[in-house]
Amino acid sequence: MRSSRGAWSLAGVVAGAAGLATSYVAAMLLTIRESPVVAVAELVIRITPGWLAEYLIGLVGQLDKPLLILGIFGFLALVCAWAGRLARRSWWLSVLVLAVLAAVGALAVSLQRGATATDGVPVVIGFVTWLAVLALLVAPLRRADENGHEAAADPAYDEAAGHARRTVLVRAGLIAAAAAVLGVAGRVVGRGRRHVEESRRLLRLPQVTEPAVPRGARTDLEGITPWATRNDRFYLIHTAIIVPTIEPADWSLRIHGAVDRELVLTYDDLLRREFTEQWVTLNCVSNPVGGDLIGNAWWSGVRLADLLEEAGVHADADAVLQTSHDGWTCGTPLEALTDDRGAMLAVAMNGVPLPIEHGFPVRTIVPGLYGYVSATKWVEDLEVTRFADISAYWTERGWGERGPVKMSSRVDVPRSGEQVEAGEVRFGGVAWAQGTGISAVEFAVDGGPWTRAELASVPNVDTWVQWTGSLDVEPGDHTVRVRAVDADGTVQDGTERDVLPDGATGWHTSDFTAS
Repeated sequence: MRSSRGAWSLAGVVAGAAGLATSYVAAMLLTIRESPVVAVAELVIRITPGWLAEYLIGLVGQLDKPLLILGIFGFLALVCAWAGRLARRSWWLSVLVLAVLAAVGALAVSLQRGATATDGVPVVIGFVTWLAVLALLVAPLRRADENGHEAAADPAYDEAAGHARRTVLVRAGLIAAAAAVLGVAGRVVGRGRRHVEESRRLLRLPQVTEPAVPRGARTDLEGITPWATRNDRFYLIHTAIIVPTIEPADWSLRIHGAVDRELVLTYDDLLRREFTEQWVTLNCVSNPVGGDLIGNAWWSGVRLADLLEEAGVHADADAVLQTSHDGWTCGTPLEALTDDRGAMLAVAMNGVPLPIEHGFPVRTIVPGLYGYVSATKWVEDLEVTRFADISAYWTERGWGERGPVKMSSRVDVPRSGEQVEAGEVRFGGVAWAQGTGISAVEFAVDGGPWTRAELASVPNVDTWVQWTGSLDVEPGDHTVRVRAVDADGTVQDGTERDVLPDGATGWHTSDFTAS
């Protein structure tokens, strides 16, 4: 006796439900959008002809969208049941069907306004869950089918087939229950995130101005990294498993420790103070030579120096222990928060309230220091203290104590592996030496002499600068390298060192082919 077709169909439906549930939870945790199913529904609405849409609305009225969602779920149930039955004939046929469904979901998500790569993650998670659960459920059925041809000769095989069906039913029931729990949990978690995102979007920050790229800061070289980094392209590093979602009305900051007067500030208190705004390039200490864990943005907020002066810092203090809402800590040199570099409590990034992932409602920005000792997202506590008396998250794990950003440079054009036309080849990239500024950038091809590059303009010493240059290149394989010189005349360190303990060093190279 072979396993019944109904059991295979059930396996497909339950696997589909599990995939939808995990993709929904992932969407709630990782994005501000609804599930991929909603994205598909929106795509259907966009591509439906107007006459047909009007007819359907006239037919069902305000139930059009709920019925569309139900219809999509019904269609998915049928296709998943079919995929389950296909798995009986060929596992790869069922995988193909599920892959097509996932591709449609990914397409729908990618076509949403402002979509990013993160928005596609729930689709991938759902697809992987589909496959894993389907494999788990069909395994006993497949074993029963393999032995089914002997059932007539031995009644024991009938019993084995029945046992296989019961195993599938038990597993399917448990997985379906887990999927339901996940769906409810995702709704609960997502509700809080969406409420905070709505609050963020409704915020009005009259002191915040729109960013305007300074004249001369951008070159005309195609392929070079944009001087200003969009919020959705800005590198993102944090240790939070679930990104904190904090209502502005619930946020407060405590400044205490070695101070004369403890300060407690609410979000409204912060907004009533005088704002400062500036372009600042942020770097991650984990950025390898030539890496992309770096970005440049227009930050708006309140100067930390003013707040610390108001608190009255004790003379023997040399550090500030910053603590995030999720408990992450970093120790920051007090001098970096009180000198004229413009360290701030930022509330806006590129002219809009901070994105949730980048620290909404408030984070710290400290020019010239790597993020692991300065850039606290969702900051809620500043304790003025001494380095000798504290330990922080990354320094406990072997990273350096103070984390000043190292001078560095990068080749963006041509990129490694790129093919260009022989003859005059244009080169370009970015360089930075925060706190000092870049005075020169030099590049060399195939170990030849250094050539001085042209530099774009920059508004201050705490942003990166674009560089460009050109050389005649013969056909063949080539390597270009780059180095920077700061305003003090110091040449960038060419010694190759890893990122641990306080940032990578070395000259970036790019291999290309001229033809």
